[in-house]
Amino acid sequence: MARTWWSITVELLGGRAEELWPPPGRIFAVRPTHTFVQFADSVNDAFARWDRSHLSLFTCADGRIVTDSETGAELASGIGGPLLSPLDIGTTRLADVLSPGEEFQFTFDLGDDWTHRCVIAADRIDPREELGLTPRLPLPFWGWGQIPDQYGRRTADDDGQSPTPPRPSQPHPMLRGAWPAEHQLPELNLREVRGAIARADTTTFLAAISGREIDDALQQIAAGLPLALREHPSDAEPITLSVINRLSWRGSTGDDVLAADLLALLRHEEPTGRSVPVDLDMLSSELEQSPDSSTGCYLDLDSGEVVSESLTDAAMVGDDAAIDVDIEPDRWLRIDNPGSRSGWADMQAFAERQRTTDLRDRLQRAIEGTGAFGRFRDVVEEEALAEQWRAYSADRRIGRCRALLADHGIRVLPSAKSSHM
Repeated sequence: MARTWWSITVELLGGRAEELWPPPGRIFAVRPTHTFVQFADSVNDAFARWDRSHLSLFTCADGRIVTDSETGAELASGIGGPLLSPLDIGTTRLADVLSPGEEFQFTFDLGDDWTHRCVIAADRIDPREELGLTPRLPLPFWGWGQIPDQYGRRTADDDGQSPTPPRPSQPHPMLRGAWPAEHQLPELNLREVRGAIARADTTTFLAAISGREIDDALQQIAAGLPLALREHPSDAEPITLSVINRLSWRGSTGDDVLAADLLALLRHEEPTGRSVPVDLDMLSSELEQSPDSSTGCYLDLDSGEVVSESLTDAAMVGDDAAIDVDIEPDRWLRIDNPGSRSGWADMQAFAERQRTTDLRDRLQRAIEGTGAFGRFRDVVEEEALAEQWRAYSADRRIGRCRALLADHGIRVLPSAKSSHM
């Protein structure tokens, strides 16, 4: 028989809040045309599961999930992974979404979270050579580890003489909820997203955020959701629910305000407060200036225009050009510059989220003392983190502006009838 089957190594990383080390494993012979439910049943057989009344879930490296239709519909609006449509476990074949050399995750029982790391070997196999037969369903042909294991093997290469390998300093990313890692997913192109929002191109907007790492740009992509909900409700509704859940989970300043406004939009309710079409990017730019150059700005509550403090000073721009905010005091809202403390806190939070100790320490040293902002930017540029930092810091600045305006009874989210920012 031709070498057309896959060899898939499955390691049980842990479950019920316990990490297994060394992880027990089994190697399966699998036909690429087998369905995910057939593979799940075979894995559960090999790992001695007798109660099958629990859910099964596969997660691919690009964030796609494979599960039953009901669970998939529920998870599509959750907080984990990129925004991609779930696939049906009963009909989707492994070859439909996977290829040799790829890694994917299998989780059994979404309460106890028995988590498995699955790796497809790069080379195909002939099942008759490996097993001596051609099975009808996926079948394990090698294994190790205490499930218990009949040979007492603790690792794939255990010879019975070597000591137990040292445990890693941190659990596997799958057990930390950090898989797929950011570098495994396509980066979000914020320029493309903003362009699609400005053009009211909802098709491009939805494509630009689907399957991408969006959690650092939730405040920014929210401006495209109202029109998407109106023009493509079946696609945009689960995405909006997912953004709401992600905002609630993230919990940065202003996230609760935006989550409440999006929820009201889904329910076809008016948001609490006065709706003003403020350009939050412009407002945040005005407020992030050095207090030495600007102590604040003014917001036109009728138009949403942000007016620099200097434009109200006749001594700077002349009597004819100066905007007199005192003539209609109810029209103008004065907003004071909050100072640089929030910007420093953004740098500190960005440093703390880095996964490598060396990079985290470098960034934390950079923000100590005078000149912190310049040193921090230098490190970010050197480490190719500039785009990530710009998206992260912009989202936090916009969130602070959104929260500040909410304190004044102002809501910024546009209505579904408008394509404005």
